[in-house]
Amino acid sequence: MEQSGTSTLLQGAVRDLASGVVSALRGGGHTPSAAPAAADGEAEGLAVAAVRVLGSDALLPSVLLHTPPLPDELAVFRKAVEAYPPRADAAPTVVWSHWAMRRTMRRLDPSFVDTTTHGPGTEPDAAALADASWQSLTHQLAVLAPLALPGEDCAVTRVARRRSLDVARGFVRAVRRRDWRQAAGAGRWLTLLDGVPDTLGLDTGLDFTELMGGEDPLVALQIEAARLSARAGAPA
Repeated sequence: MEQSGTSTLLQGAVRDLASGVVSALRGGGHTPSAAPAAADGEAEGLAVAAVRVLGSDALLPSVLLHTPPLPDELAVFRKAVEAYPPRADAAPTVVWSHWAMRRTMRRLDPSFVDTTTHGPGTEPDAAALADASWQSLTHQLAVLAPLALPGEDCAVTRVARRRSLDVARGFVRAVRRRDWRQAAGAGRWLTLLDGVPDTLGLDTGLDFTELMGGEDPLVALQIEAARLSARAGAPA
């Protein structure tokens, strides 16, 4: 029962954090997006864990809108980076998520020193992603949607660029299966990829995903990120 209660609290904290990010994205980055470090140890631990679950998207307004994070936001984010390093047997998505968080830390905090194996000049391996079926590829890219940023490059981004048709196919499948979180994450990637068929109707698909996602802030976060990324990448 205790573990179930903790899981419920964490899910609520993640949703609250995602809601804050959405508000900041819609408000031009002027709304605090990450929960500040709390004086109570249990509350602070919950806030740090929620940031780790959301990953680098916890500071997405600062990255996309170029607004400096509040000191408390950055402090919680840094604790999440340092407190939850991937285990040796961690899944590739976990390793890449942590890599993305470290990249965000290096960008926003010059004092951050990356002492991990995958330092500033190295990346995790993406071979498994490159060889994945289109269904698995879409699932993993949706999990790694925080890596879908305009102007950024990494091995995951390069795989997505080579397989834009597979990602489009996965987006349609996710919509048909009513998997709105996966559809939103895949759609976020598609806004940055070349070779996406016009017949996909991506803008309409994103609107539909947002509508059907209802009150889920994790869906709304990806849709807002997709729209901002599309505008950032549009010709002047």
